[in-house]
Amino acid sequence: MRILTLAAMLALGAAGSAGAEAPAAGPDLAGFVTDPAFEAQLQQQLLDARPGAVITLPAGHWRLRRGLSLTVPGVTIKGAGQDQTVLSFAGMVSGPVGLQVTGHDFTLSDLTIQDTRGDGVKINGTHGVTIRHVRVRWTARDNRTHGAYGLYPVGCRDVLIEDSEVDGAADAGIYVGQSAGIIVRRNRAEGNVAGIEIENSTRADVYGNLATHNTGGILVFNMPNLPVAGHHTRVHDNRSIDNNTPNFGAAGTAVSIVPAGTGVLVLANDDVEITDNEITGNDTVGIAIASDFSTDYKINDDSPGAHDPYPERIFIAGNRIARGSGAPDLKRWPVAQAILGMGASTNVVWDGQRAPRGTLNDICLAPGPDRLVALDPAHPGNFTVLIPRACAPASRLAPVVVPGA
Repeated sequence: MRILTLAAMLALGAAGSAGAEAPAAGPDLAGFVTDPAFEAQLQQQLLDARPGAVITLPAGHWRLRRGLSLTVPGVTIKGAGQDQTVLSFAGMVSGPVGLQVTGHDFTLSDLTIQDTRGDGVKINGTHGVTIRHVRVRWTARDNRTHGAYGLYPVGCRDVLIEDSEVDGAADAGIYVGQSAGIIVRRNRAEGNVAGIEIENSTRADVYGNLATHNTGGILVFNMPNLPVAGHHTRVHDNRSIDNNTPNFGAAGTAVSIVPAGTGVLVLANDDVEITDNEITGNDTVGIAIASDFSTDYKINDDSPGAHDPYPERIFIAGNRIARGSGAPDLKRWPVAQAILGMGASTNVVWDGQRAPRGTLNDICLAPGPDRLVALDPAHPGNFTVLIPRACAPASRLAPVVVPGA
């Protein structure tokens, strides 16, 4: 294992090539140092890294002008801590992504990445991803300037994201898409459009997280026009609370339809368990189960994969759900007015779109204080309140196992 300490390399470089780089500028008003030598050495370490390398970043608040990339497998990037090693990309002139990775068996830990023009950390097509004690955030008040995704593995296998934070993403704070074998645990997602989103992925465990002050807390989506479908996700022992931030997602994106005040939203995904979560203070809906027919998503003629528009085999049990006291988002979910106006609850709501092979799509709300509100698609504004029943599946989804977790 090669441990490459950037501080040591900088010292050697300074001794051997005085004057090669412009001098570092002292801390600006925000406390960040612009040091061309630091940035150049970091870029070079990523280019020269070999499998097994550990790149250790020193404590400091550094302002970088260009995005970083890594293609080598088996590399670890480790800072001195979330509050100690902070990389700011405010004013970046090249590359919208803060850190882009395509190398397998990658680990990122103990640092902060902030104010990227695009995504914070994007990991594409990698087998073996560990993200631990990482913070991604946007600090500008104008959320129209924020990047789309904070932590963004896509097309990956064996993904572990734990003990991390994302604040301010204009799409999803923690997003795992088109991946398999996923654990997302003990994270905090705050101030994003979607706090945590699992999209078109299989075998995902989402637990022990806090999603708060987002537009929607936790999303489990299966979108059309993608090469793989999503199924088999467990969402348990999370806190999805006070997610009432107005939706600031870009028009036309998947999350732009999410109503402010959403605790958990399952869209066209199969084999999902939602159990033992605290889902409180969300003004519109606690748990929403929807098909593609409740959206404007269309299946393209050249879609690369088959797509099932119906959510099926959804098991809901043991959750503590209480709606917030604010007004629901009637712009994106006008049916809330009819449900609440009739004295019913929006704690658990299904859009009522029935798959051809099942009357209730095998949607099971276990006995407890809540009722399942089933909308009537043929008569907008009408709904049926279904009594919970003993309907637990004969076998529950198995916990996900990720190497090294």
